[in-house]
Formats: sequence, structure tokens, C-alpha cells
Amino acid sequence: MSDPQFTHLDSAGHARMVDVSPKEPTHRRAVARCNVQMQPETIAAIVNREVKKGDVLSVARVAGIQAAKRTSDMIPLCHPLMISSVSVNFEVGDDRIIVEAHVDCIERTGVEMEALHACSVAALTIYDMCKSADRAMTITDLALWEKTGGRSGTYRRASEVAASKEADQA
Repeated sequence: MSDPQFTHLDSAGHARMVDVSPKEPTHRRAVARCNVQMQPETIAAIVNREVKKGDVLSVARVAGIQAAKRTSDMIPLCHPLMISSVSVNFEVGDDRIIVEAHVDCIERTGVEMEALHACSVAALTIYDMCKSADRAMTITDLALWEKTGGRSGTYRRASEVAASKEADQA
């Protein structure tokens, strides 16, 4: 990024909501991921549904979906969007849960913030539901992994592209 353009700033440097009215609606999609690292015993309690607050992953999934729909309420310069689809999925490892959120819409602006918001709220929900057993949990590596649609085209995180090429060669 040799010449970054901050579209949420006007010529005087003041915050503004970007005018997207001249844009045509297109199919937009974004994928975000993060990790919730925890003790193996906490993972076991989640998998075996032994957490007293309830089914952690089901609650986290609903929280993430709800968060995607409410992103513009939390991020001041985000446009309210008619989201077509949200999915929140989990990959459970020995000492972490990878949270992945997919968001789709047909709009004039992208859904990157909605995917990131869904992912982070799902991770925070996991933390909230398990904190009494494991206060040392950490939420790490929140990032946009993919974005499609709109004038800027497709973006895929570099490590995702490398992993995809390795899979194709195997």
C-alpha cells in the first residue's frame, strides 16, 4: 500500500460515511477467521457438552449470526446491509477452536466488517461461556481471509492462497 486511501475521511480529515449510492448492487461475500486458544480440558468440556452454561458452539454460532446482522449498530461508519446469508462454523483442535464466519449479500458495499464482527462475537461468546473454567483463554489472529465482489474484486489472504496451491499440487 504505497498510497493508502482512507475513504471514511473527508478532505479535511473528518470522519464520514462513504456515499455508496452511485454504485450498483453486486454479490458480495466475505470470510473471516480467528482462533480461541484454551486448555485441552476446556476443549473436552465443550465437545462433551459439560459446560454448565449450555451448548457452547450452538450459542456462539447464533451470537455470531446475530452480530453480523447488527454490525452497523456497533461500528459507527458501517452501512446497514440486507444480509442474504451468514454462517459461523468451528474447527475444534486439541487446544484451540478456529472460528470461521461467511457472510453474503447483494449490496453496494462489502460485508467484510460483518464477517469480522460475526467471528469476533462468536469467539467472545466461547470465552464468556467457558471463562469460569479457563480464564487464560486467548482470542488471536482475527483476520479477513476472503472478499469477493465490488469494484476492488477478489481478495484472498496470502497464506490461504499458498495453502490452496499446495492442495492443488498434492
